[in-house]
Amino acid sequence: MNNFETLQRIILNRRSNKPVLMNGKKIDDSLVQQLLELADWAPTHGHTEPWRFIVFSDDAVTGFCKTHADLYKSITPEEKFNTATFEKLLHMGDKVSHAVIVYCKRGDNPKIPVLEEIAATSAAIENILLGAEALDIAVLWSTGGLVHNSALKRHFNLREEDTMMALLYLGYVDETVKEGKRIVPLEEKIVWNK
Repeated sequence: MNNFETLQRIILNRRSNKPVLMNGKKIDDSLVQQLLELADWAPTHGHTEPWRFIVFSDDAVTGFCKTHADLYKSITPEEKFNTATFEKLLHMGDKVSHAVIVYCKRGDNPKIPVLEEIAATSAAIENILLGAEALDIAVLWSTGGLVHNSALKRHFNLREEDTMMALLYLGYVDETVKEGKRIVPLEEKIVWNK
């Protein structure tokens, strides 16, 4: 198998895996470090390298999930509070090995648009997802809960100009990969000019 075929297999087999389907088996911290090293090689305009990571492992995963749920409860008006949402946030890490918050730290160069910083951070996340697939590590890229809420941003002392991008849940699953699908045919997404 050549390099393209290997990469193609990794990309075509990559799937999101919900934390509830993870089996609780722990990932060695060195493998998570390797994934973050891959992320660090994402393309970046002006070498701003805006991606930042907050990693939780072992008991810290449970602690983060409790903090996340409690924060949701503290900022949600009583009439909008949903017990199921609270419980889901509280237990998201029950079978997870690691949780990683990924945020975009806005650089100081005003000539580089915010969109390019966000795109670079997204590319770093994709590097993690592809590396995880190559290592048979399951991942969910979540933007749920309070990921886009300023309360979580404040909790981690992020600046106003920084952007929360993802909460990655990592672990292992016992199930085989489900077949992927695309809704819109590729031909409808391409305009060839010759």
